[in-house]
This record gives sequence, C-alpha cells and structure tokens, in this order.
Amino acid sequence: MAPQDVENLLAFLEETPEVIRSLAENLPVRELRRKPAKETFSVLEHVCHLRDIEREGYCVRIAKLLSEEQPFLTDIDGDKLAEERNYNSQIFEEALSAFTRARKNNIQTIRALPPENLKRIGIFQNVGTITLEQLLSMMREHDNEHLRALSDLRSQVTKRGFE
Repeated sequence: MAPQDVENLLAFLEETPEVIRSLAENLPVRELRRKPAKETFSVLEHVCHLRDIEREGYCVRIAKLLSEEQPFLTDIDGDKLAEERNYNSQIFEEALSAFTRARKNNIQTIRALPPENLKRIGIFQNVGTITLEQLLSMMREHDNEHLRALSDLRSQVTKRGFE
C-alpha cells in the first residue's frame, strides 16, 4: 500500500468515532438501546462492541505483530461478549469515549512506525496469514459494517419517530 493510501486508511479509522457520534446525535437512551430484532445489536451494543474489539482485539493484535515473530492472533466472539457484558445496560457516552481513546492510541502507534513494520506478519485465527497493513484494512471493513448498521438504525428511528 502506498504511503498516501495508508494515511487515507488511518484518517478513515480516526474519523469513525465522530461519525458514530453524529449518527447517535439526539437519540434518547431508549432509542440507543432499542433492538430492531433479537439477533441484532442496538446502537449502544454496536458502540460497546467496537470499544471491546478495539481494546481487546486490535490493540492486542497490533502489539503482538510489533513485538513477536509471526504471532498467533486470536479471534473474538463479539456476540458472546455482548451477552456476557450486558452491553445494552452500559452508558453510551462512556462506551464511545473508551472506543475513541483506544482507537486514538492505535492510530498513534501505527503513525509512529517505520513503513516496513506494516509488512509484519501474523497468523489470524479463522483467517490465516495477514500483515499489519491487512489488519488495518480489516479494521476499516469492520468499521464500515458497523457504520452501515448504525446508519440503518438511525434511518429506522427517523422514519418512525421517537417512541
């Protein structure tokens, strides 16, 4: 990936918390916790999931990729975490702030690296061999999935109004 492409990717990742904030703007707590279906996340659950995956997934994986030779990078069961940690009872602002801090730390770590470190290799459970650069692309894909879902949730609220 060209240096400008890496910077564009990092800029996208850096903006995700603010995009989430704008999608959740003016939603009452009841709407933040509303689940359109049992098997889907609420707005709050999406944010808690992103926070935990950032801190316990990406942060750990980045550290391992930088400190170990071809480390094994474990996958995380986000649905299991949501249930075990009762995401929907948590506080939105606290979850978003924690996600923002963790993301900022990860971006600072990556920006401080020499470019060759983006080629460091690990073995990601259920995925296979990946580079740090590919992990960053996976982060963007993961963010995009959740941003689409959050946008859909926001649209549903806008169409039916607050209840």
